[in-house]
Amino acid sequence: MILSIESSCDDSAVAITEIATRRLVFHKKISQELEHSVYGGVVPELASRLHAEALPRILELCKPYFSELKAVAVTTTPGLAVTLIEGVTMAKAVSIALGIPIISVNHLKGHIYSLFIEKETELPLTVLLVSGGHTQVIEAKSFDDMKVVASTMDDSFGESFDKVAKMMDLGYPGGPEIENLAKGGDRKRYDFTIPLHQSPKIAFSYSGLKNAVRLAVLEGTKEDYKDIAASFEHIAVAHLTQKLKKYFKANPPKKFAIVGGASANMYLRGQIEKLIAPYGAALLLSELKYCSDNAAMIGRVAVEMYERGMFTLQNELKVSSRSEL
Repeated sequence: MILSIESSCDDSAVAITEIATRRLVFHKKISQELEHSVYGGVVPELASRLHAEALPRILELCKPYFSELKAVAVTTTPGLAVTLIEGVTMAKAVSIALGIPIISVNHLKGHIYSLFIEKETELPLTVLLVSGGHTQVIEAKSFDDMKVVASTMDDSFGESFDKVAKMMDLGYPGGPEIENLAKGGDRKRYDFTIPLHQSPKIAFSYSGLKNAVRLAVLEGTKEDYKDIAASFEHIAVAHLTQKLKKYFKANPPKKFAIVGGASANMYLRGQIEKLIAPYGAALLLSELKYCSDNAAMIGRVAVEMYERGMFTLQNELKVSSRSEL
């Protein structure tokens, strides 16, 4: 079995995955949402301290499996350096105590492999990764051949939801709050401009839309919030589908997936389903419980790396915030 650790942002998670069967034997996550909601977003130093408290508590529950562990995996990039280091520190301790190797896992690849938790891998496929930190289109041809073909120029899709929610004092995380509020609103009331709609470039941008929403919030009242949220969600998703449609002209999808925390948005899922229907492409989605950051997805990547002998020496284990695959 492989023990995996995730601490890239504000979720402390540990999982144990059986190598031969890909079976998830153990998984526990402790969220920090309540502690950070007071500040309207993640406070890195606070997140680090909370990881230092939570991770050892979860690890204690894993002791019955220690004798069966063949490796320990840990997220090392991308993420907040001060939180990643908490997971890395624990991984090093486990490695030394049990005499097992360390596997350094890329968080973005983890999101892609969230599709395959307790399943066999289905590659190649085109992936839309949408989260609080990333908006990317990835061509995942194989485990060793993944390329980012489009990304955001400023804010991410998920980040824009959090910031709009903060403008309305809806709390953190903002994605679910905006989605729930939008259900009762008029998506066409506010004619926000679709970002980069005249640009041929396959890229994303949410700073302009976010500012347009800010002005609408300032000029409106709380009675308008439902319509603002609905209109914002509609345009935010329309931006994604418009750019994907342009990309598909030269790269028609055969299998398409949405991953990342924001992939749990049901309106987004519905619009993407409509977009790929004319291509006859299969749509792959993670279970809702595995959309946000979790250690199960890190463990699933680690199984692939274990079988390839992809281990990292203790003195070479480094954390990074770079969003590269």
